[in-house]
Amino acid sequence: MQAELPIIIQGGMGAGVSNWSLARAVSTLGQMGIVAGTGLDGIMARRLQEGDRGGHIRRALARFPFRSISERILAKYHVPEGLKPGEPYARALMHTVEPNRAAQELCVAANFVEVFLAKEGHGGLVGINYLEKIQMPHLPSLYGAMLAGVDAVVVGAGIPMEFPAAISALAQHRPASYTINVTGSAGLEPVVVTFSPADFIEPGMEMAPLEKPMFLPIVSSSTLATMMARRIGSDITGFIVEGPVAGGHNAPPRGKRQLTDDGQPVYGPRDVVDWDAFRSLGLPFWVAGGYGSAQWLKDALALGAIGVQVGTPFALCVESGLEPSIRRSLVKKALAGDAKVFTDGRASPTGFPFKVAQLEGTLSEADVYDKRRRVCDLGFLREVYRKPDGSLGYRCGAEPFEAFLAKGGRVEDAEGRKCLCNALVANIGMPQRLAGGGVELPLVTLGDDFIRIARFCSDGNPDYTAADVVRQILG
Repeated sequence: MQAELPIIIQGGMGAGVSNWSLARAVSTLGQMGIVAGTGLDGIMARRLQEGDRGGHIRRALARFPFRSISERILAKYHVPEGLKPGEPYARALMHTVEPNRAAQELCVAANFVEVFLAKEGHGGLVGINYLEKIQMPHLPSLYGAMLAGVDAVVVGAGIPMEFPAAISALAQHRPASYTINVTGSAGLEPVVVTFSPADFIEPGMEMAPLEKPMFLPIVSSSTLATMMARRIGSDITGFIVEGPVAGGHNAPPRGKRQLTDDGQPVYGPRDVVDWDAFRSLGLPFWVAGGYGSAQWLKDALALGAIGVQVGTPFALCVESGLEPSIRRSLVKKALAGDAKVFTDGRASPTGFPFKVAQLEGTLSEADVYDKRRRVCDLGFLREVYRKPDGSLGYRCGAEPFEAFLAKGGRVEDAEGRKCLCNALVANIGMPQRLAGGGVELPLVTLGDDFIRIARFCSDGNPDYTAADVVRQILG
């Protein structure tokens, strides 16, 4: 039986901002906490190398059903005393179309760990958020989250048509498949990856069927929602309808590309949501993007929504995974009336507009960004492309220009691209340490609601809690 649907869904902000601590806090308040599924394997590997403070990962891995995998991960990544100052992190393996057993093991375990810790000790709802654009780890990620009993799967940044079939197969521990977008493959056979749980289940183990989580696609238009409802409507629990003021990746504007004087994409009449169309679908929906207050909740309910998804206010609360000094600096800017968000149409290698919070000393400053040496060593956002000889290759618009162009990339697809992978992990206090003593720098994404965040702060105190956010939204 499906659990009662929440009024508030906490946004899934990656990488590691919506961590298990934040999701657990929101879930214990009777709403739906969401963990970000982006880069969990690399994040867990770094947490282990930091010594696993509090022993949380080891506690969760002790409950992971495949003990030999847990042992291999701990042997490879756990540094009991933590890395020495300045010592770089050992990197997790990048995912590829060709199956990589070690990468998949770490991915399954990391998704299990994050969901397990978020659900530990209470009966509230916990979901996980994935970006459809990051396709290669989808299946092992999904299986790990389902092993931990995840209650909902939220997917944005693309059209996640194949998730329901994968969920159904993995719930029965059967092989699941997913079609990978490959640049330069028009007219050719699709590239499909397959993941088989049987390859990971240890000999003699009896695995009961897993609960199928709710499926909540994030959409920005009724056109997409209507298409999905017609094709896979029985598998959709409801929609999250996200507008362009939300943080992270936004859907590109429809119609002719136009920019403001300072270079931000312009959203026009074609981007206005048709609420009548959403109501006519007969499926629950939540409204996202600037709905983090009691009045805006009332407005959403008046549109026919059953609730709201809220990101930015939770991203800046004390339970968030944001590094505390970064979080406080941002809140203090809001308190001083100096909060600014820039919608950058170039920053993300995905090609989607990306919201960037302006903060001194981060890659949001052009002169700081220009000093960074371009490198692609985490690879979450790499695209798969077809080489002239027909084989597959991997490239990223944020990698060194020469390498990108040598792989057939276009100059216009590399100019202005920023390494979100390294920057987002730096946001949560685990930047890669560089030769010469430097570190990778942050780049924080927040929604336009950043400018109003002071409403959660008492007497100028930059620290507020997830409970403060929930209390204000519910009035």
